[in-house]
Amino acid sequence: VLTGVDLAVDRGSRLLVLGLNGAGKTTLLRILAGAERPDSGRVVHGHGLSLGYFAQEHDTLAPGLTVRQNLAAAAPHLDDGEARHVLGAFLFSGDDADKRAGVLSGGEKTRLALAGLVHSGANVLLLDEPTNNLDPVSRGEVLGAVGAYPGAIVMVTHDEGAIDALRPDRVLLLPDADEDLWSEDYRGLVGLA
Repeated sequence: VLTGVDLAVDRGSRLLVLGLNGAGKTTLLRILAGAERPDSGRVVHGHGLSLGYFAQEHDTLAPGLTVRQNLAAAAPHLDDGEARHVLGAFLFSGDDADKRAGVLSGGEKTRLALAGLVHSGANVLLLDEPTNNLDPVSRGEVLGAVGAYPGAIVMVTHDEGAIDALRPDRVLLLPDADEDLWSEDYRGLVGLA
């Protein structure tokens, strides 16, 4: 049960959410994304907020659409050349763009979802364990995109490498909703979380 979470995310801030399994990390991100309603309290989004949400289950992808169509849905402002460049940067080349998202591996789905998010125009990304199910090359591409993203990020992860890419400035500890400035002292909790 989440209680007393008072969370403000500023432009470019990096927040790491930590807690044991079952502490409410995924639930918090789903509530912030509007995918679930809070039992009590409310979520107030600031003026000009544009959220991008990466779910562990990849439920933001349309399995019947192709890789290219999913990217176009997430980032409609990209022209065909820009879309091909983005797909290439996320390791989709040639005929990969015409594969249906439903036949992709877990790692491919992760790369596709993050490619769409990073180029969607969102100014805050909510990332729920974005490096799960990734091979080393894909993981490197995803972590590079996280590190280069100019907007704010709220991330749940058990991956110490993702923390290095995120460079968090704050940490939120669940289930007690204790918020603190990031310190390397919290790194030991990442593997336990």
